Amino acid sequence: MNVTDRRAVRTAARTLVAPAALAVLATTAPQAAAHTGLDTTSPGAGATLAGLPPRVTLSFSDAMTQKYSKVAVTGPDGASAVAGDPQVEGKTVSLPLDTGSPAGRYTVGYRVVSADGHPVSGSYTFTVEETGSPSPSPRAAESADAAARQPESGQAGGESSDAGGTMLIGAGVLAVAVAAAGGFEARRRRAGRGH
Repeated sequence: MNVTDRRAVRTAARTLVAPAALAVLATTAPQAAAHTGLDTTSPGAGATLAGLPPRVTLSFSDAMTQKYSKVAVTGPDGASAVAGDPQVEGKTVSLPLDTGSPAGRYTVGYRVVSADGHPVSGSYTFTVEETGSPSPSPRAAESADAAARQPESGQAGGESSDAGGTMLIGAGVLAVAVAAAGGFEARRRRAGRGH
């Protein structure tokens, strides 16, 4: 009888745990894989520049559509610093800027849609120093260059999804719970038979 109960528990665990784990993975994997994100920005998030660059460039993980690419750059005075329309080339969206805009903190806001229909939006800031200000140290310039290669962690487009890892943990917990329930049921049956 004891061997039969063990087989029943193993069979129950195999028939319940494997499909449950696969179902969890199947529902989360496509969502995580479909996430379009912001890869790099120029100027970089948090960068301090000696002057306003001629354009802002945003690079994404997927190709973008021209029709649905909206980018805005607002200066420290609240006025737009834009000098034209956004231009899309594959995964890159660029926007020409008015280089005569004042020094201060600039905010870049974007809402774009990838070629396969995924919207991405977010914002970040950078600073333009006064012309008479001392230039940043080489270390600050290196930091600004490194920031240009990394999207700001709080950006909507740059967020990474932990859904896959969470679901794998959930599948593991589910497997342990099903195995425990099977073991409990086998012990209950043995106890009911007087073994």
